Amino acid sequence: MIDKDVVIGIDTSNYTTSLAIITLDGELVANVKRPLKVKEGERGLRQSDAVFAHVKNIPDAMSEIRGILGGKRPLAVGVSEKPRNQDGSYMPCFLSGVSAAESIGATLGIPVYRFSHQCGHIMAALYSSGADFGDWGEFGAFHISGGTTELLRVKPTDTAFSAELVGGTRDLNAGQIIDRVGVFMGLDFPAGPSLERLAKSCEKIPSYKRPRTDGTYVNLSGLENMAIKQYKDSADASATAALVFSYLADAIEGMCRAYNSEYGRGPFVFAGGVMCNSIIKERLLNSFDAYFAEPALSSDNAVGIAELTRRNFLK
Repeated sequence: MIDKDVVIGIDTSNYTTSLAIITLDGELVANVKRPLKVKEGERGLRQSDAVFAHVKNIPDAMSEIRGILGGKRPLAVGVSEKPRNQDGSYMPCFLSGVSAAESIGATLGIPVYRFSHQCGHIMAALYSSGADFGDWGEFGAFHISGGTTELLRVKPTDTAFSAELVGGTRDLNAGQIIDRVGVFMGLDFPAGPSLERLAKSCEKIPSYKRPRTDGTYVNLSGLENMAIKQYKDSADASATAALVFSYLADAIEGMCRAYNSEYGRGPFVFAGGVMCNSIIKERLLNSFDAYFAEPALSSDNAVGIAELTRRNFLK
């Protein structure tokens, strides 16, 4: 007996193996994630190691969603095939997900839809925030993570989104700095959650030289040096953590103001693992028309890919 018709989403980023199930009426049934393990003291994975980790994770994750599916009938599967919605965008880790999706599609005789990881993040933020974006026309979107710090001018298309890169970092990514500073202080990778807990215990943020934006672009590498010096000089982990997040919030605010000057006022959608941070989120909500994914859907996940699949299947 068929319970409900559903679609499946798959995302295999450099950090997490993710699978999701959404019903045709938009109900999230499953959000299954398997983090890729990083050795203690290291700050990431080589692509070959990430591919191997996905190959090991996918069967286990598939077994879990098989139990969740029960009597539900998959009618389509979607997958992230590349990092960004741009020609030439490529990372080997996404081949793991594509292989799994194509195998499911061929076995079940259902269509396979391909999207970018970035479009999945944007859709996950829109889906979980409940944003009614149908009449927006265009909007600003930040994708801020360990591998990306980009400001995009986004327009909905027939299949997903067109995303024009209009700003972001010129050097290090925000997530890179968070992880580098955290690992330097002895925290596990990824360091974001631990660093945030430390920052919240800080009674007074140290003074620092604020970031200077070049229009909608910013250089962030100076923050790493500043934070490490702060920790070496003071041995105060909470103050160092608070400095990192305050500086990043300043930088994002500056890019938002520059975007508004160039393209008109928001709204802004914020996606990516760094945007789980409640300190940065509070600052931005107080200043802009801002929409965030809920924490579980801000870091890497396949829910946005599943929702894009659902919307394309129903056309």
